[in-house]
Amino acid sequence: MAALFIVLDGPDAAGTSTHVAMLAERLRAAGELVLATSEPTDGPVGKQIREFLKTGEADPMELQFLFTTDRAWHVKNVIEPALQEGKNIVCDRYWHSTIVYAEAQGLASDQLKKLNTKFLQPDCVIFTLPPLQICLERLARRSEKEVFEKEELQKKIHAGYRAMAEDDRTIRIVDTSGKKEDCAEEIWEIVKPLL
Repeated sequence: MAALFIVLDGPDAAGTSTHVAMLAERLRAAGELVLATSEPTDGPVGKQIREFLKTGEADPMELQFLFTTDRAWHVKNVIEPALQEGKNIVCDRYWHSTIVYAEAQGLASDQLKKLNTKFLQPDCVIFTLPPLQICLERLARRSEKEVFEKEELQKKIHAGYRAMAEDDRTIRIVDTSGKKEDCAEEIWEIVKPLL
């Protein structure tokens, strides 16, 4: 059985990082080889993106192209080698973020869609998508804010994820507003049949 490439994506404060860690742990407990990874990466371009997200000093389209450049590095240097070694990948964000965030900022996403469809496509995509108000409440509790964490933009981002999932019925949605253990169980029930 080939290793799986699983992506968890969603708006800010939707719990993607928490659930990537919990799913990776559950897969390991089931005896699977796993690599948990995320975007932006710790690679050369990923580090640059993280700085931009803190300072906001980047042209929006330039930033999305940086995400795409980082993704190319990620697929070549991390994801594909791990899959070839038989490791299941659990990735925190992928190209779906690039499209949703670009559209939320009013950018033309056609060019970005073309760039991103050439990448390795996941076997399973799950959007962690609690109600918008839950995301906003969680963001309000954060001491450090990033450039995308503004309420008007978050509304557009949240709507963008829901619209993308409606357009692509292979994308599964999990409402992560409840107890994290219950949400993790729901995610596991989606992944388990694919193993």
